[in-house]
Amino acid sequence: MDFHNQTITPDRFRVVGKNLKEMESISRPSITFWKEAWLRIRSNKAAFAGLVILIVYVLLAIFAPLLSKYSFDQQDAYAMRQSFSAEHWFGTDTLGRDLWVRVWVGARVSLSIGFIAALINSVIGTIIGGFSGYYGGKLDMILMRIIDIIYGIPSLIINILVMVVLGTGIQSLIIAMVITGWAGACRFTRGEVYRLKEQEFVLAARVLGQSTFMIIVREIIPNIMGLLITNLTMAIPSAIFREAFLSYIGLGISPPDASWGVLAKEGTALMQVAPHLLYIPAFFIGTTVLAFNQLGNGLRDAFDPRLRGTD
Repeated sequence: MDFHNQTITPDRFRVVGKNLKEMESISRPSITFWKEAWLRIRSNKAAFAGLVILIVYVLLAIFAPLLSKYSFDQQDAYAMRQSFSAEHWFGTDTLGRDLWVRVWVGARVSLSIGFIAALINSVIGTIIGGFSGYYGGKLDMILMRIIDIIYGIPSLIINILVMVVLGTGIQSLIIAMVITGWAGACRFTRGEVYRLKEQEFVLAARVLGQSTFMIIVREIIPNIMGLLITNLTMAIPSAIFREAFLSYIGLGISPPDASWGVLAKEGTALMQVAPHLLYIPAFFIGTTVLAFNQLGNGLRDAFDPRLRGTD
């Protein structure tokens, strides 16, 4: 059939009409950036499972010792090295202390150190990296050479030397982690600020006469806040593991105080006769680190548009 020679007449068309209500309606509801990120995290099964695990651990760390009839240092000579039972859910240690309570008291210490150390590192690194990336020049060069020196020396060696000088304790642990931990957040923030400082919205803020500090705080930092939260989430498990290791080698929390590292150290000496004393704190250290890593991966995918893919 030759379509080129056919005449197009009005009767060949059909009027379907129009639905003004449907045309003016919004096909997809408007949601905020943070709500969209939350929806993406909820749809990520691994990240959401990690978030649930962390919430459960935090709640147990807060309330489990308060609801137990045992204290974390209460000794019982008639209940030494018992296994799991209705009386002692996680058994007892070599001094008859209830391991259920000691695990969650230790969780308070380990999680607190991880959160505080990672938060301080992020705040210091964000401030220094923000000004370094924005100003550039000699300030940036000096700071980058300092960071290169920090990265050139294994951070664990620096942590051990600081702990030897300051002694054991929570404050000493946090100081030891902060001395080297801020460098990663600083380098990350510096790169992001260096990328954003020539964007149009920053140039507009300069034209309007905003100060450098206000430009960094109001314009640049909010645009990388999602990535900073992701970086913070990924730094917490590293701090928790570092505390556990330092406590394991005797440079962190000192007995009779409890942390997961202290409990693992005590369990190692009795692994042959009471393996649960090692396996239980090791399980919580491993699952906590894994949960933070999965949550961090989910946050990275939720906050970074380049990694979101299409819906």
